[in-house]
Amino acid sequence: MTTLILVLFEKLKSYRKIECKSWIILLLLLSASMVKPLIAQEIYDLESPNGRILAHIRFTDKIDFEVLYGSKPIVEYSTIAMDVGEGFVLGKKPKVTKKITNSVDRELYPVVPLKSKTIRDNFNESSFKCKGKYNIVFRVYDNGVAWRFETWFKDNVRVNSETLDLSFPENSKIWFPEEEHFVSHNERYYLHENLNDISAERFCSLPALVESADNIKVLITETDLEDYPGMWLKGTGGNSLNAIFPGVALEVNMTNDRNPDILKSADYIAETNGNRTFPWRILAIAENDADLIMNQLSYQLAKPSVIEDPSWIKPGKVSWDWWNAWNIYSVDFKAGVNTETYKYYIDFASEYGIEYIIMDEGWYVLGNLMDVVPEIDMEEIISYANEKNVDVILWVVWKTLEDQWDEAFDQFEKWGVKGLKVDFMQRDDQWMVDYYHRVAKEAAKRKMLVDFHGAYKPAGLRRKYPNVITREGLRGLEHNKWSKTQTPEHDVTLPFIRMVAGPIDYTPGAMVNAQPDNFRAIWNRPMSMGTRCHQLAMYVVFESPLQMLADNPSNYYKEAECMEFLSAVPSIWDTTIVLSAKIADHILIARKKGNEWFVGTMTNGEPKDLEIDFSFLGTGKHKIDIWQDGINADRYASDYKKLSKDISVNDKMKIHLAPGGGWAAKVD
Repeated sequence: MTTLILVLFEKLKSYRKIECKSWIILLLLLSASMVKPLIAQEIYDLESPNGRILAHIRFTDKIDFEVLYGSKPIVEYSTIAMDVGEGFVLGKKPKVTKKITNSVDRELYPVVPLKSKTIRDNFNESSFKCKGKYNIVFRVYDNGVAWRFETWFKDNVRVNSETLDLSFPENSKIWFPEEEHFVSHNERYYLHENLNDISAERFCSLPALVESADNIKVLITETDLEDYPGMWLKGTGGNSLNAIFPGVALEVNMTNDRNPDILKSADYIAETNGNRTFPWRILAIAENDADLIMNQLSYQLAKPSVIEDPSWIKPGKVSWDWWNAWNIYSVDFKAGVNTETYKYYIDFASEYGIEYIIMDEGWYVLGNLMDVVPEIDMEEIISYANEKNVDVILWVVWKTLEDQWDEAFDQFEKWGVKGLKVDFMQRDDQWMVDYYHRVAKEAAKRKMLVDFHGAYKPAGLRRKYPNVITREGLRGLEHNKWSKTQTPEHDVTLPFIRMVAGPIDYTPGAMVNAQPDNFRAIWNRPMSMGTRCHQLAMYVVFESPLQMLADNPSNYYKEAECMEFLSAVPSIWDTTIVLSAKIADHILIARKKGNEWFVGTMTNGEPKDLEIDFSFLGTGKHKIDIWQDGINADRYASDYKKLSKDISVNDKMKIHLAPGGGWAAKVD
């Protein structure tokens, strides 16, 4: 700019008829007109370790960034900011005073290995210190981009709002888990629509998945969520999404023991410590759908475990009572919520090496965890379970637990309860997010696992407190009890979106199976949509370190061949390999635990022919046990066939899946 002005100065001097005063004024006007539209800007580049992903971070009168994959923009310039009150907005007219860069390549060792025993944590980071006592930190991985604010204010702050205006290229589409209210179980279907068809009146929970016209996927989620509300997204009617947050709940009316009615919310979203880090915002990026399955950024970016000795944390499988409505049979006692029925569940779990039973709704008089129903002798049940090497998990309503906190936890510990299924929170405002942390901490102190239901998506808590072993926050098998819309297509969508955030307590294992034309939603005699092998494959495809067996033991006793698989399949893994995957279409995955491989395949409502390449096996001959759709599974969904054969690293196998079908195998 200076050079250009000097050149013009020399040119103007050649016009002798222009008086000195006049050309000076002209020169000043010219320079002002040229400078005015140009805002001072600084642009910093941050590249992924493999060089495929590039973030341009721009500081002008605001902070915004864009993300390129290869040479193509997959996120166009998007604005971030945070209003922390008293007229101060982080990101407004930012002034960078210092930039610190860092490169990290290390191994993480999860206490509860969901996909693998180790995770490579490899990223490049830039931390921008800005005038006003805050940082904005960016990290770029080979499979995503993340950022967050950090502040070091002396006093607490009131966060009025946080801005995230995410812009995407034209013709982008979205898998949109549409919501109707901030009070929600987050159990949604994923609507596949053009992004510009999502109006400003529509919003969704996380994770959400955007795909470009070039089929590059960008999954949006968050982690390290603590003392802060969860993030949601709303449409704009264009190619962008805006973050929205539930306000601080000022008045809450409980309509019963579980359901909150938010009567009044504040016009701010958090009151919090001014010296802190804020949640990471994550863009998980995948060129191939299979890469979404392997993304672990939600875990990598979370706080490390605070449990000094986590050796007591025991993943496993659970015999569950509620979904099957206690429908055991061929016994000489009345089935139901009573001591004899739970002893039956314990006997079943013990026989098949299942680590836990769960006692769901019904064991206590609602509203009082100390008032055990007369049909239940808790001491006898837990004593009997201990004799059989089976542990007990109890279901509780969150509000009742909150109201009876010390008394309830003391009693559970005295009984010898090993875990809690905490249900019906239905919110992720600041107070409720804090509640999750308090439950996790208190349960860890008592050496108890936690399974959150009626919950928001995983957002880092499972790394800080690995006793938080799984959670719901998805539309799972329970919906078959009352809905005809829980489809196999939904089942093969979940791993690419919700499961990227963390474990999913889908609660699989139905032994009564139906195709759509003969499926019925029956509350007390439930069935699943899709084939028997579709259900078996879920134990390999769906990640949950506490994995339910949803059907009743009487049905499982009749299905000895299926129990050969269900008793053997692990709930945590040393190695995971995605062999073939397409969102909402199919998934084929192999996982290893110890010296055994398990393979699971699921398809949507269409039949599928696939080929499995067994090159992931070690050398030599292996025995493979296979559970495959029966020849009539397209008509009678419970039809399946079990076979065994030898297989080697050089073999390939063609398989056929019925509509809504599956295929499962165990390889020694």
